[in-house]
Amino acid sequence: MTEFWANVALGLDRALAADALLFCFIGVSVGMAVGVLPGLGALAAISLLLPITYYLEPTIALIMLAGIFYGAQYGGSTASILLNLPGTPSAAVTCLDGYPLARQGRAPLALFVTTINSVIGATVAIVLLMGFAPMLAEWALAFGAREYFAIMLLGLIAASTLSLGSPVKGLAMVAVGVALGLVGTDVNTGTFRFTFGFLELADGLSLIAVAMGLFGVAEILSNMGARRPARYDVRQITFRAMLPRRGEWGPVLKASARGSVIGSFIGILPGTGPGIASFMAYAGEKRLARDPSRFGKGALEGLSAPEAANNASVQAAFIPTLSLGIPGDAVIALLLGAMLLHGITPGPNLIANEPALFWGLIMSFWVGNLILLVLNIPLIRLWVRLLSVPYSLLYPAILLLICVGVYAGNNNVFDVYIVLIFGVVGYFMLQYGYPAAPLLLGFILGPMMEEHFRRAMLLGRGDPMTFVQSPLAASFLMAAALILTLSMLGVWRRWRQRGGRVPN
Repeated sequence: MTEFWANVALGLDRALAADALLFCFIGVSVGMAVGVLPGLGALAAISLLLPITYYLEPTIALIMLAGIFYGAQYGGSTASILLNLPGTPSAAVTCLDGYPLARQGRAPLALFVTTINSVIGATVAIVLLMGFAPMLAEWALAFGAREYFAIMLLGLIAASTLSLGSPVKGLAMVAVGVALGLVGTDVNTGTFRFTFGFLELADGLSLIAVAMGLFGVAEILSNMGARRPARYDVRQITFRAMLPRRGEWGPVLKASARGSVIGSFIGILPGTGPGIASFMAYAGEKRLARDPSRFGKGALEGLSAPEAANNASVQAAFIPTLSLGIPGDAVIALLLGAMLLHGITPGPNLIANEPALFWGLIMSFWVGNLILLVLNIPLIRLWVRLLSVPYSLLYPAILLLICVGVYAGNNNVFDVYIVLIFGVVGYFMLQYGYPAAPLLLGFILGPMMEEHFRRAMLLGRGDPMTFVQSPLAASFLMAAALILTLSMLGVWRRWRQRGGRVPN
């Protein structure tokens, strides 16, 4: 225990140095800014700033790059709540209840709740990182191809509960999302699939383009000519107006705690990421809710759990990266590359060989999250001013930002066409009650699920029983079957109550 506190003191001494504080502030500020801007994200920002880190001391470079990563999670919720534009893929689920809250005139509350839950989620994950990084990383190694396939299947089945209407429509959208994820190059054979002669589809559909189209462009199309929500008088936005009501604190904090646990669990697993954590936390909250019909209409639990989960996932993703050298997602992989460029090899010996770097980085997470908390709460008044801009000016500006952000991702005009196509598709989905969130989750998980399925079948020599021979995989599959059965029973009961007519 004495050694632990000595390491904490060592980390604080490094994290509170003037250069570390400066670059931590730069990192989280840039991250928050790119999170707010639709389509950019942490990956693009880190890629652009990576050459600058060659001239920085390794610990300082990692503090800045990591700050961009988790800072983007804070900023991503802002555009989701105010404009129904997910600034990051993990913020897509924030649109479901955050945007309805803004339309009800409670945007300050929604922005405050996301900030507080982001801090709570990050805090839980940092505590785990400080105390259990080596042990948790070894536990995560128990997950093989079978376990990954099973937990992703569970996530896809649970995604049907994200549907605001019929679970059948939710499952249908999951299937469509999985099908869209098959577009591109087969990872095993290298052949093109469903590209229809377009070389631009060789790498698959852009996740940012699909998300921007389904949530952003579709919302613009559906709101053209519609009645606008009342404008805000920013002078009336006080700190008290941002706080939840007395009876709302309990559900918010409980949802935040559950989301933090789910996000930490998902973040530890390599190859997952904050997007999956957000969706699973939302699905879990809706399953536990006494009145699931509130979700999608401004439920604070539906905002709290995903925000806590995505920030916990981002911080927890450093556990396998630093302890084992296994990146959790593309952004962490880029950070891993930055470490290697500086001559640092992540792994079990990192803590012993580079204690100042490891503990300095960990303690900088506390500093960075505190800076983000201090920055975000005063900025709520500024962000809410966006709702005071006339819609005749706001919508063209949003479309321009979407197109620029999507183009900047791959420097490809084809992605702009994709976002417009999915905008039209998303508009018709809104009109006919088909939810976009399950489609997006299917699109994210589908390719990874296929890869793990094929790998598991290869290792199992083609025997499908290999999935039930693993206790972990069998448990996840049983949970998925239970959720599917309960959902179908609910559909059947409603069908009987309607006298045999097909439910909406």
